[in-house]
Amino acid sequence: MARLAQTAGLTDVQREILSTVRDFVDKEIIPVATELEHRDEYPQEIVDGLKELGLFGLMIPEEYGGLGESLLTYALCVEEIARGWMSVSGIINTHFIVAYMIKQHGTQEQKDHFLPRMALGETRGAFSMSEPALGSDVSAISSKAVKDGDEYVLNGQKMWLTNGGSSNLVAVLVRSDEGHPEGTAPHKSMTTFLVEKEPGFGEVRPGLTIPGKIDKMGYKGVDTTELIMDGLRIPADRVLGGTTGRGFYQMMDGVEVGRVNVAARGCGVAQRAFELGVSYAQQRHTFGKAIAQHQAIQFKLAEMATKVEAAHAMMVNAARKKDSGERNDLEAGMAKYLASEYCKEVVEDAFRIHGGYGFSKEYEIERLYREAPMLLIGEGTAEIQKMIIGRRLLEEYRLQG
Repeated sequence: MARLAQTAGLTDVQREILSTVRDFVDKEIIPVATELEHRDEYPQEIVDGLKELGLFGLMIPEEYGGLGESLLTYALCVEEIARGWMSVSGIINTHFIVAYMIKQHGTQEQKDHFLPRMALGETRGAFSMSEPALGSDVSAISSKAVKDGDEYVLNGQKMWLTNGGSSNLVAVLVRSDEGHPEGTAPHKSMTTFLVEKEPGFGEVRPGLTIPGKIDKMGYKGVDTTELIMDGLRIPADRVLGGTTGRGFYQMMDGVEVGRVNVAARGCGVAQRAFELGVSYAQQRHTFGKAIAQHQAIQFKLAEMATKVEAAHAMMVNAARKKDSGERNDLEAGMAKYLASEYCKEVVEDAFRIHGGYGFSKEYEIERLYREAPMLLIGEGTAEIQKMIIGRRLLEEYRLQG
């Protein structure tokens, strides 16, 4: 892996951070990941190690106790962590989406209250947009907030919360018709609430229930949950940014960060699959020589490495575009789409190289084979990415006259 997925133009600080994270992944994550994943066990010791490294505050400004690093630095760290175990990268992803949203859109009081504790990993974030009947149609959100004096009363059911149980802060998107007359476009009548709660399952605060973990094919260890609001009362000062009706735009800004993250996860998983494939191909012998000497396997390795490089380059480009302050929905959509698709293909090729052993739980590639599909749907399916990409291309290439 020394020659694949290198990033030009990094500072000494960025290289030092990445070197530290890679060492942590090699020593603390890879040796235990498969065992913890098979037990669907939350990786508490790994999370504690990430807190000690300061990674929960990586992108939070220094004035709030964070490291003040760029999205690119964060994405490259995620790539390294996902190379070790994708579930661990999921634990920090939603945390960072919420921290980013507060940094970009929160009131000064919200920044002062939440960001220092988020930087330390004491407050851990979860991100809640989807609902059971929603799919990709965010405009169809039915969860609702109704104003009642100095509070809002929230009712509804949310779905697919990563860190739903382990977090103690959830950014929740609901419909809020207050101040928005009938006929207002759906995306203009949505509000993000910052909901504080106790970690765990069951009723975690009055009116808020986290039923339990959703049993998944892969992406285990990290807790994925539902969230049920039944008369949940939230103070008005916990409306993100202090003004209703801006939630859709705030969430979409956060999702762009999330899409770069998912692209980085795809790159990391693909890198690990390539590592496993190229290593096994040199150890396994058939017809008197290592299978790596067979042309068919060399062709596979060549294709895999090329896909790893291409996905990494697009992910880096999307992160740098966001860091520049420019609109990056096109680049983030392309990076997420390509990286997740290539990840699936590289993992499957590594699985094929392993032959029958790839089907055994004793081999790491079996875990990667179950993890890769989540990236195809996380932060928007391939079809959604294509819609975003297509619309943006038509904006850029619109015929004149």
